[in-house]
Amino acid sequence: MKQFLSLIKTEFKRIFSNNVLLAIFFGAPIVYGLLFGNVYKQAKVIGLPIVIVDKDQSPLSDKIIDAFRDNPNLKIAKITYNKEHLAQEMPKNQYTAIVTIPENFEASILQKKHPEINVDLDMVNLLNAKTASKHIQRILMTMNAGFEIEGLKKKGLNPKQAKESYESFKINYHKLYNSTGNYLIFMLPGLLAAIMQQIIFLALALVFARDFEDGYFYKLIKISKSSLYHVLLKTIPFLILIPIVWLVVSYFIKMFHIDIQVYNANIIYLTALFTLASMFIGMLFSILIPSQLKATELLMVISTPAFILSGFTWPSIAIPNSIAKIAEYIPLTQYLNAFKKIAFYHGNIHDIQHEINTLWIITLVSFILILISLQVKIYFASKKIKA
Repeated sequence: MKQFLSLIKTEFKRIFSNNVLLAIFFGAPIVYGLLFGNVYKQAKVIGLPIVIVDKDQSPLSDKIIDAFRDNPNLKIAKITYNKEHLAQEMPKNQYTAIVTIPENFEASILQKKHPEINVDLDMVNLLNAKTASKHIQRILMTMNAGFEIEGLKKKGLNPKQAKESYESFKINYHKLYNSTGNYLIFMLPGLLAAIMQQIIFLALALVFARDFEDGYFYKLIKISKSSLYHVLLKTIPFLILIPIVWLVVSYFIKMFHIDIQVYNANIIYLTALFTLASMFIGMLFSILIPSQLKATELLMVISTPAFILSGFTWPSIAIPNSIAKIAEYIPLTQYLNAFKKIAFYHGNIHDIQHEINTLWIITLVSFILILISLQVKIYFASKKIKA
């Protein structure tokens, strides 16, 4: 035991002597957490620049323009009276939309000719286009309703009758779980989990690969030829360090005032299991690919698309089945699915049983493969020493 503790101390020294590992392990969560938190701090997309082409220049078109000015989500970047060259200006000036009020718009309304307002959307950024489209539609539909009601009032209906004649039924929306539509609440927890998986993958990818490269592995197998002994030796330091990093990462939830509970038994259990699964995948790559550079490169191939494939932002039902099946065995997929159920939907341990079971399968299969592959490495390394 004394010798084992001495080797643990050596492992800590080797971890802290690796500047790349330290930068990834401690620097990345803090830098990326602050970066992503501040990127989404505004919580909603506001002030999207639009252009209004007012070909009518009437009191009615002025009312429409005033309605656009009153909407904080949109910003009138330019009002013009012809549409010439605007298509070329759109990408250069990053206009999200061009709203064109046609000639004789007011006269056509009065004559019940049903004129058309054209909206050109820049669809390169789908989030901006969707947000702009929603608010433009809301403004124009409200104005449209107002015009119809005014027309009915002119026909002799009193205001209440005019409103009731136009509005056959009402629609009520109840926003649940993220009622303010706060993009920070939606994105930051998922991004932080993706960062943690990546740094755990990369940190553990170095543990055995480094030993193989600098020859330290041969010194260790003279002390013990048990693969379990070596796995414990490499795992224990990270089981101490990773919870510290998780505490730092979880603080960002409070720092950016995200109203979800992350300090509860279910989240802690889920996070611990996610950590173990990620650790053992990283360690397995470290054994199978005895090169620090190649091991980290291959794990990056897994971790880079993991957030997209997890179903957190793009629904899993829209991902081809073959890809979705592969994504199921990336720890982040199960973690984010379970995290949403507990943190946002206030579920319990029974609601995430499928995700827990899958994480256990990933953990145990990876652990068994580690023991077998490492024991093979020890066997051949021992023969090489004797030779």
